[in-house]
Amino acid sequence: MNILLVSAATPDTFWSFKHILGLISKKAVFPPLGLMTVAAQLPRDWKLKLVDLNVARLTQADIAWADYVFLSAMIVQAESAREVAERCNAQSTPVIAGGPLFTTGHERFPEIRHFVLGEAEDLLEQLIADIEQGTVRDFYQSDKRPDVTRTPPPRWDLIQLKQYASMPLQFSRGCPFNCEFCDIIIMNGRVPRMKTSSQMIREFESLIEAGWDGPIFIVDDNFIGNKVKVKAFLRDLIAWQKRRKLRFTMTTEASLNLVDDPELVGLMVQAGFKKVFVGIETPAEDSLLECAKTQNTSRDLVTAVRSLHNSGLEVMGGFIIGFDSDTPTIFEQQNKFIRESGIATAMVGLLTALPGTRLFSRLKEEGRILSDTTGNNLDGVLNFVPKLDQTTLLEGYRSLVKQLYTPKEYYARVLTFLREYRPHGPEGKTSFNDFKALLKSLWTMGVKTRGRRAYWWFLTRVLIHHRNALPEAVTLAIMGHHFRRVAATL
Repeated sequence: MNILLVSAATPDTFWSFKHILGLISKKAVFPPLGLMTVAAQLPRDWKLKLVDLNVARLTQADIAWADYVFLSAMIVQAESAREVAERCNAQSTPVIAGGPLFTTGHERFPEIRHFVLGEAEDLLEQLIADIEQGTVRDFYQSDKRPDVTRTPPPRWDLIQLKQYASMPLQFSRGCPFNCEFCDIIIMNGRVPRMKTSSQMIREFESLIEAGWDGPIFIVDDNFIGNKVKVKAFLRDLIAWQKRRKLRFTMTTEASLNLVDDPELVGLMVQAGFKKVFVGIETPAEDSLLECAKTQNTSRDLVTAVRSLHNSGLEVMGGFIIGFDSDTPTIFEQQNKFIRESGIATAMVGLLTALPGTRLFSRLKEEGRILSDTTGNNLDGVLNFVPKLDQTTLLEGYRSLVKQLYTPKEYYARVLTFLREYRPHGPEGKTSFNDFKALLKSLWTMGVKTRGRRAYWWFLTRVLIHHRNALPEAVTLAIMGHHFRRVAATL
């Protein structure tokens, strides 16, 4: 059986980093972990080929070779996924589609006949049998949450690792919180399910054997969903790294209550975590209560962020504008908070009603849903009728994002972060590509583009006051170039 696994292309978004991939000699940020994990569970006598449209073209010959195309996509990749399906239909190659886009919105794709909805582990045995018998069903779905301790390591051999900036691994699925706007609990549930320490270490080992020694992104919905088990894993990971004399640097996502557990923060830093994405959403307490973001309420958010920075974790923040409780002062509130907290990577998006969420259900009952979501919360598009005047909301939002990423504002924010940042634990290796990235960034931001004076002022300040943090400063300067380009499209 010939199976072609296709990962849809990501448009130019906040997290695509398309404007700087050339500077770091990469084609994409990370590969499609879901497809590589599915591939690891398919029969070994099947022939597999993976095409990631973020790094390669899908050819007519690829489609003609395949008996079936396994298509995976997130909501933001809908346009690319539709194009793939149409091309496959034109060549009469059947498509079996899965991933977040189809799990919550398969009815939007009448051109696709077969779907795997939700997590695939418990569905693959039946799907494999049906493929071999030529009796593939229209839908495969289960109400049960699969046991992730039975999930094998991804098939790294299906990709070219050197094309990517980071490699993804997953420790757990699910999040114990119940934020109104979030679809994580729809897809993965509220009870976190974790892999074992030995299982995760095997996955790290598999990456090493594949030839990887760069950054790793632990892609969990909430890495600290079960603090007891994550601490046990971190202790085992630290001990393994010491035995192997390894120095991985890692990033993950976690809820802000991480700051309440200094022991956990210390273990993460000791294990090699350098960055953590946190959904802060808003400094407005009423809006936090409205969306049930209880883990962020009744605390000084600026102090919480500074505490993590002081501990050696850089906070990347997610922010939302457009809650019913928001007033016209929200734009200045957000700007003030982001500036004071020193969050350099601040993703500010408009509130989006994702299908299947409690927010979507509420707004639909109120007759306020306007359209499907694009999945890109930085495109300045509303899919519901807001309480705040729509013109005020959209104009204020666009103005805020553009202001946040002007060279002057952004570099000042990075310097605020560097004043608070106290790196600990193992440092990452500096490679020849890192040196090339520095030279390319000096040319691109110091000579070619607007904001040159602010860039050189920033580097001078770093060299005078934060010389030991030069690698972090250069990395953040490069990322800022991308963010400015994205903000300019609003």
